Amino acid sequence: VPSCGFSPKTLCRIWIRDGVKVNMRRPKGRGRIWKRGEEGFDDAVLATSFNARDNGARPDMLMEANDTSDVIKALAHARKKNWQVSICSGGHSWAQNHLRESGLLLSMARINHIEIDTKERVAKVGPGCWGLDLDRSLRKQKLFFPIAHAPDVALGGYLLQGGFGWGSRELGLATENVIGLDLILADGSQIFASESQNSDIFWAARGSGPGFFAVVIRYHLKLHPRYGFTGLKLQVFRRKHLEAVYQWAEKIGPQVATSVELQLLMTPKALGIFKPGIEVIAPVLTNNWREAREAIKFLNESPIRHLASFTLPLVPLRTSTLSLIANLTHFPPGVRWCTDNMWVNAPVSDLLPGLNEIADSMPPAPSHSLWLNWQPTTSRPDMAFSLETNHYLALYGEWTHAQSDEKYENWATEKIQKIQQYGLGIQLADENLGRRPARFMADTNLEQLDILRDRYDPTKLFRDWMGRHDRDDVPSA
Repeated sequence: VPSCGFSPKTLCRIWIRDGVKVNMRRPKGRGRIWKRGEEGFDDAVLATSFNARDNGARPDMLMEANDTSDVIKALAHARKKNWQVSICSGGHSWAQNHLRESGLLLSMARINHIEIDTKERVAKVGPGCWGLDLDRSLRKQKLFFPIAHAPDVALGGYLLQGGFGWGSRELGLATENVIGLDLILADGSQIFASESQNSDIFWAARGSGPGFFAVVIRYHLKLHPRYGFTGLKLQVFRRKHLEAVYQWAEKIGPQVATSVELQLLMTPKALGIFKPGIEVIAPVLTNNWREAREAIKFLNESPIRHLASFTLPLVPLRTSTLSLIANLTHFPPGVRWCTDNMWVNAPVSDLLPGLNEIADSMPPAPSHSLWLNWQPTTSRPDMAFSLETNHYLALYGEWTHAQSDEKYENWATEKIQKIQQYGLGIQLADENLGRRPARFMADTNLEQLDILRDRYDPTKLFRDWMGRHDRDDVPSA
């Protein structure tokens, strides 16, 4: 049983049949308007957040939108009251970007429809749609989209910030596979944005994250043929082998096929050994089993393979199953979080002191640190998203009791700050901008985005990021 504490029976049900129902935060019944001070208001607001922490901020009103007309009415009410608007789709923001003091909180969680055109290979989905639900629907049609790694990440925020999901190294960021959006602007007007219509807004929607200046009602997604094989290869190393593992990963990284998402995951209770260690995880998505075995052969031939304490052979698993396992082992619901991240190209030798300190100071399992071998393509389309490097480092601190907040709430921030001179910025998926403002896109892109925000939302109806970086303090991309 891994660090999540779930029984072997439960894990086997997921592993074999992908049959466990995920009910963690699905909204029930029709949405309604909640006003500050009324009975049930606090519970309704906190239910919009995956992070179990209560940051104390409360809006004046929560609108749980059921359809487009609800959104239009909510924005009109906010304009009348001179309120700013925060938006959430699934509430998976670690930093709880949508929980702000005063104003209107607009929940899009119930706008979660899925329409699939198999002939054109296009899906139309609501922002509240979970990646898990989309993947299961597409599987029936033998189609594929690079959904998020956690099953309950809604597409709204995921697609706006970039979208690092299953297959993204090969198929591109999820936001690259957005071909159109149905939107409501700050003045209440409804538009469609694509490369040929309202192309400036389309540019902004792909990478602006919580700084986007409109409400997305529907995404139009480009679909792909479903992979013939998806699976996972795993090796687990004890804490004492940290330096050898990271140095090997740095060396092998550029040679790893784009069909493989090589990850190093440090945790206080690693799978199989239940002690501090590094899980070398290699999800692979290919046309067939033969190609998959060839793609992960570098693990079987690794010079550090003999150091592994636990090895899992290549196992076929659906992407939805991979997401469910990740959720149970490393992203469970109902816990308190602190996160931070950075893009890094510095040599591992420069980072080792910081990595060792991270490993020795983690909050309890399933807290973890992710090192992702990203190796981005050089042919991204022109869009707001514009900052990435060969390696990505993210810290996820997790704990269960409010009494531990003071002890752990700054852990991720403090550890990243100690090595941030080696980073070029962050990605918005795991941002911690309220505590550590940092660079999240190219300076020229941010300048262009600010111009568009002023043009389409001159009264600043929509809130932006929780923090902004000072360009003078951050290296250029």
